[in-house]
Amino acid sequence: MNKKISLGLTLSLIAVSVAVTFILTSFFSLQSFNTKVVDVNEKAKKYSALQSLDTIVRENYLGDINEQSLEDGIMKGYVNGLGDKYSRYLTAEEHLTQLNNDSGTLVGLGLTLSEDESGYIRISEILSDSPAADSGIMLDDLITTINGIDVKTISFSEAADAMKGIEGSTIALTVRRDGKDTQYTIVRRSIVVNSVESEMLGGLIGYIKISGFKKNTPEQFIDALERLTANGAEALVIDLRDNLGGLVTSLQGCLDPLLPEGVIAVAEYKDGHSETLVYSDSSEINLPIAILVNQKTASSAELFSASLRDFGKAVLVGEQTYGKGVMQNIIELDNGGALTITVAECKTVYTPCYNGIGLTPDYPVENGDDGIDLQYNKAIEVVNQMKAQ
Repeated sequence: MNKKISLGLTLSLIAVSVAVTFILTSFFSLQSFNTKVVDVNEKAKKYSALQSLDTIVRENYLGDINEQSLEDGIMKGYVNGLGDKYSRYLTAEEHLTQLNNDSGTLVGLGLTLSEDESGYIRISEILSDSPAADSGIMLDDLITTINGIDVKTISFSEAADAMKGIEGSTIALTVRRDGKDTQYTIVRRSIVVNSVESEMLGGLIGYIKISGFKKNTPEQFIDALERLTANGAEALVIDLRDNLGGLVTSLQGCLDPLLPEGVIAVAEYKDGHSETLVYSDSSEINLPIAILVNQKTASSAELFSASLRDFGKAVLVGEQTYGKGVMQNIIELDNGGALTITVAECKTVYTPCYNGIGLTPDYPVENGDDGIDLQYNKAIEVVNQMKAQ
C-alpha cells in the first residue's frame, strides 16, 4: 500500500538533511583546516629558526662560506633528522656515483686503494678486465706520485679524488714495487663490474657467489646458471655472504628461473596498498639449493633468500642475517642531488617482514678464526644430502 507524504513534511526533511550535511562538512573542513594551520605554523617555526641561525652565522663566522656545501649540509641534516638509517640526501656527485654503482659499471682505473703506513697509497684490489689490470700494476704496489704530485704531500681523500676522471682521460702514476719505482700512463675507461662469480664443484654441484644486486646482475646470474646446468649441475650453492643488497628491481630476473608461477614478493606502503616486487613465470628449474648467509647478508639479498626458502626451493646455511626489510626510492631533485627515502616494507607472500629481525638459518654455522670455511663445507654437505633424497 502506498503512503503519501505531505509537501510540507518533505520540505522539512530536505531542510534537515541539508543542515546536517552542512554541519558535518563544516566540522570536517574545520578539522582539516586546523590540522593544516598547525602544520603550516610548525613549518614556519622550523624555517624561522633556520633563518635566524643563518643570519647569526653570516654575521659572525670568520671563514668563507661555500654556498653549495652549505646547501648540501642543510639537506643532509634535514633527512638525518628523520632518524631513519636508510634515508639520506645525496649530493649531485654522490648521486652520480650511486647511479654508476647501481648500473654495475664504472669509469676509472679499476683499483681499490688503502692508506699505507709509509704515507703512500697501497693497491688492495685490481678489477679484472680493467685499465689497471692491463697495465701490469700488481696487488700491494705502492703509488708514490699521481700526475707528478707526491702522495705524501696530500691527504688520502685528495689522492683518491685525483685518481678519478672521465672516460678517455689519462693519468700518470709512479708505482713502487720492491723498492723500485716504475712510471705508468693509464687511460681511464668504462669497466663492467662482475657481481656474479661461478664455478663447478665436485659432485656436480654448481657454486654461484653474488656480491651485490646491480642492474646487470640478472644477466650475469642467468649466464652462470645456464652454464652450470649445461655442464650437469645437479645442485646449487648460492653464496650471499657479505652481500649488502642493492636494486630490488634486479631480483625478479634472478629469481624467475628458480620459482613457480605467481607473485613471489610484495612491497607494502604507508597508505596500506601493496605492489608486486617479484613475479615468476611458469618456467622453473628444480634443483636442491643451499644459500650461504651471514650477518652482512642484507636487504635484497635477504629477500632473495626468503623468497627461495618460503617457496620450498632452498635452505639457508650460516648466520642470522642483518634484518633490512624496507625499501627505498630514489627521488632526483632540481639541484642535481637526490633523496633516498624509505617508502615500504618488503616481504614474500608467505611470511611476515623480517625487518629488524633478519632470517634465521635452517643450519646455523659460525666460522672460527682458523681460516676453515665451516659454513661452505656445511652447505656442500646439505646439498649432497638433498640430492640423495
